[in-house]
Amino acid sequence: MEEWTYSEIVKEHFMNPKNVLEVKEDDYHADGVGMVGSPACGDMMKVWIKVKDNVITDFKWKTYGCASAIGSTSMLSVMVTENGGMVVDKALEITPDMIMERLGGLPKHKIHCSVLGDKALREAVNDYYKKSGQESKIVLKRGVVVCECLNVTDKDIEEAVMEEAYTWDELQKRTKVSTGCGQCKDEARALFIQYLEKYYPEKAKELRAES
Repeated sequence: MEEWTYSEIVKEHFMNPKNVLEVKEDDYHADGVGMVGSPACGDMMKVWIKVKDNVITDFKWKTYGCASAIGSTSMLSVMVTENGGMVVDKALEITPDMIMERLGGLPKHKIHCSVLGDKALREAVNDYYKKSGQESKIVLKRGVVVCECLNVTDKDIEEAVMEEAYTWDELQKRTKVSTGCGQCKDEARALFIQYLEKYYPEKAKELRAES
């Protein structure tokens, strides 16, 4: 049976989440706002940031999600604002792995929750760039493009796996990787297996057994 025990750090951030937006959204004057997910599918994240002199001085958030989603975003808000705040470009370098490390890990079936806040922060930063006349800095994609036909990167593949794309078919449904000319299939499949082994080794073992 899979171990679902949460670390004490996750429990603390779930029971006492940091930087949650506690005023009406219209009363909080953010420099950038980002939202990902949908209440219909069970997980939604909204992030507000304030920026001064290219430093994120405040980070507020709301989520419709589980303990892992709440704990992950609470920790992300701390990481971004601690020590006086993080430079915007550096904040974009935060990865779900870094969030999980600060939390002391997450149960395997909750790894995908660490992606929500990360994605919402990127949306908020891009919104800030747009509103402040810095459109040239907007980051539409992270990582190295693997599938040139559909503009799918290695980070897209990694995030899909973290969000529980356990099979090649499921990965293609989520990312559309290798559904064009197909020349990237070998590289994309190798990355898929690599990330599956990293986050869900049991699923990788099952996949190898089926091959």
